[in-house]
Amino acid sequence: MSDKFSPTLRIGDLSDFIAPSQACVVSLKGLKSNAKTSDKPEVSVAETKQIDPVKISLKDCLACSGCITSAETVMLEKQSLDEFLLNIDKGKAVVVSLSPQSRASLAVHFGISPLQVFKKLTTFFKSIGVKAVFDTSVSRDLTLIETCNEFITRYKQSQSNNDDRSKSALPMLSSACPGWICYAEKQLGSYILPYISSVKSPQQTIGATIKHHICQKMGLRPDEVYHVTVMPCYDKKLEAARDDFIFEIGSQEETNGSSIRLAEVDSVLTSGEVLDLVKLKAVDFAALNDSPLDRALTNINEDGHLYGVTGSSGGYAETVFRHAARTLFGMEIEGPLAFKTIRNTDLRELTLEVDGQVVLKFALCYGFQNLQNVVRKVKMHKCDYHFVEVMACPSGCLNGGGQIKPMPGQPPKALLQLLETVYMENVLVADPFDNPLVKGLYDEWLEEPGSEKAKRFMHTQYHPIVKSITAQLHNW
Repeated sequence: MSDKFSPTLRIGDLSDFIAPSQACVVSLKGLKSNAKTSDKPEVSVAETKQIDPVKISLKDCLACSGCITSAETVMLEKQSLDEFLLNIDKGKAVVVSLSPQSRASLAVHFGISPLQVFKKLTTFFKSIGVKAVFDTSVSRDLTLIETCNEFITRYKQSQSNNDDRSKSALPMLSSACPGWICYAEKQLGSYILPYISSVKSPQQTIGATIKHHICQKMGLRPDEVYHVTVMPCYDKKLEAARDDFIFEIGSQEETNGSSIRLAEVDSVLTSGEVLDLVKLKAVDFAALNDSPLDRALTNINEDGHLYGVTGSSGGYAETVFRHAARTLFGMEIEGPLAFKTIRNTDLRELTLEVDGQVVLKFALCYGFQNLQNVVRKVKMHKCDYHFVEVMACPSGCLNGGGQIKPMPGQPPKALLQLLETVYMENVLVADPFDNPLVKGLYDEWLEEPGSEKAKRFMHTQYHPIVKSITAQLHNW
């Protein structure tokens, strides 16, 4: 943590964002800690005398790594199974978007393939009133195309010595991980934000696609749709709650000039919460029939195979690297890429040489310790990477805090290895630029990568966040 925080808020072990290590300091609700010299907040249930669960908004969150990924310590409004079921009961057109990492988690748990999980979840969700079940692999391909386009623009900008903006063009840091974005906005401040890609995450791009485009094709108004994503990460709940991802439409009556505020993603359920829902409904999941998939937004080919990119955390570095090599240097790179491990498997590098000179240098940076090292180099202007795929969780998204936990006696590393195997062996590798669904979205709606419409719906902005609550805690 930054030295500007009091000792009460400093955390000794900041290796990642997924360990539920600390109770949320906000839950003290004004009570002073008697352990000001400790490097960890010590709050017990007995001391707080069963106070009501605290509800924390994104602006209140300290990004201290204790609460933002522990479901037990943060209660986010409208981010629960009860809210999900309530909107089904209300007769809303509920749409679920399913991440491939969550499919893998459920596949390993039930001992079936991710494709079977997808089909059975479609059966399950529709049996309780869900209208459609989509695939965030589609929006990930859309996100990757926009990211490739942004990187090419930044790279060319960085080569212009006459452009002052070139100083902050590179390295370009990926923006799909909300834990990383949360930390960057709250702890790193304005010096790091210009380096972060402006492209929304796959969760938010599918949210924008559904609320601004697909709902019309379904004959629905945006306010009639309740959109839920299934994700491997609790931080996705915070991401969905960002003000940047709220938009306004005219009211149904259109008589008094009022408007309705809507979210691109109304609610987020983790992989573990979906398993809880299956148990709640007392369903024999493995015995469910396989339903046809909703092909409007699902990466499935004519032969019935799921397709997408390699890389269990989105494949950002690999996809952008191949595209940049082809676009900037006319080089087609075939076969697996040769990432070089630096220090540990969560920090790997990839380079492209032309005439003996390194022209592209990319990195995969997973886990908080590696993340800190990279941003420190950026701050000191000593980072020689052109692009960094950043993920807060060690080992990336498959290891997200919202994934299904290991079975009793099962080592976490063994579960992670199994997840990686199941994930990689059950997807047909395909270039995002060849995705017919994404091509259709550009033709019908977004026009072309980097267009004004694409910037409006597929990109976002970041803000240094000043936390008023921090000042209060700092004075303890």
